[in-house]
Amino acid sequence: MRHPRPPQPPSPDRSAEVRRRFAEEARSERPDLATLCLLVGAEADGALDEPALDAAQVELDRLAGELPFRPGTPRAWAEALRDLLGGRYGFHGVAADYQRLESSLLHEVLRRRRGLPIMLSVVWLEVARRAGAPVYGVALPGHFVVGFGTEGGGTAAERVLVDPFDGGRLLSGRDAETLVAGATGAELRESMLEPAAPLEVVSRVLNNIRAWAAGRPEQSAVGLWAIELALLLPAHAARLRYERARLLVQRGEFSAGAGELEAYAEVVGAVDRAVAEEVRGEARAARAMLN
Repeated sequence: MRHPRPPQPPSPDRSAEVRRRFAEEARSERPDLATLCLLVGAEADGALDEPALDAAQVELDRLAGELPFRPGTPRAWAEALRDLLGGRYGFHGVAADYQRLESSLLHEVLRRRRGLPIMLSVVWLEVARRAGAPVYGVALPGHFVVGFGTEGGGTAAERVLVDPFDGGRLLSGRDAETLVAGATGAELRESMLEPAAPLEVVSRVLNNIRAWAAGRPEQSAVGLWAIELALLLPAHAARLRYERARLLVQRGEFSAGAGELEAYAEVVGAVDRAVAEEVRGEARAARAMLN
């Protein structure tokens, strides 16, 4: 069975507006996770216009309104969200979801009720937050989950972890250790249970999109906009500029790519002259492709 084609990109004018709003939201005092993730979706999918963005927010509100009561403990909150989202509505993930761009787009995850662990976690987080739950994201290595209770503090009895990818299954300490060991081979550390800030979550979402595109040369345009959105975040790795430059060269935009390689070489030259010279060599090779 063939997968459907990935969503088609927006017009240049729409893309510019989406990026302006993304940068503005990312630099606001309290960045809104749902808004940022939906704007990522709007950069991926030209069909996600303003009414569709509003409809996705309304859907999150509607789901929050379907919680049957206001639970009193972290475990009760976790069970209520599990029964609603994982049980009644069937939000979950399967291995095949890793092969689809839609699995990283919030509006598509709300429509399909399938997605990557981090995007299903965003649904849990946003529905729970709207309902007043003490909830936060937990960026375990290789597998994002959701925590209920005191953010990074309190005793184990005051915190409950759930795995939205597995329908909201409540995780024991051993379950969390197994997830980390399976992803990295390392032991679970307390620092891994710290809450992930909204911008950290969005950065990880964009990393997933970049990784998806990197294995598909025909989707280099997707990799490019994912890098360019990541560069709009207040904090980002300087190496992203190098990745963007190399991707431009790979796409045949030799002059633009060479210019960005040279600019990156100037920056990195202050700390590593040898690396800077290698990058300048790449820039010269890119310019030679113009002849």
